[in-house]
Amino acid sequence: QVQLVESGGGLVQPGGSLRLSCTASRSIFSMGWYRQAPGKQRELVAVMASGGSGNYLDSVKGRFTISRDNAKNTVYLQMNSLKPEDTAVYYCNGRTSLSANPYWGQGTQVTVSS
Repeated sequence: QVQLVESGGGLVQPGGSLRLSCTASRSIFSMGWYRQAPGKQRELVAVMASGGSGNYLDSVKGRFTISRDNAKNTVYLQMNSLKPEDTAVYYCNGRTSLSANPYWGQGTQVTVSS
């Protein structure tokens, strides 16, 4: 069993920045971020396997950066140039292997509004 604890959400004006953090209770293979806006399906924002590079949703490329600190079992999502359409609940996701069922964090609200 893996527990994922998120932090860093909040309210920010358009063009602003936020950094999300997610710490896992133990080392796991891949970690990433999904988001779900009201009335929409959950979508993958960014994911990074251990030792790999990040993969991103097209609409966040160039604005969001995913990174990992494997010594701390922590993944970060640096979000810059935020837009109102980035407003959503952001969920941390982790897998112990490519074929394993995912673990989920509790979610953190990100609101981009003036």
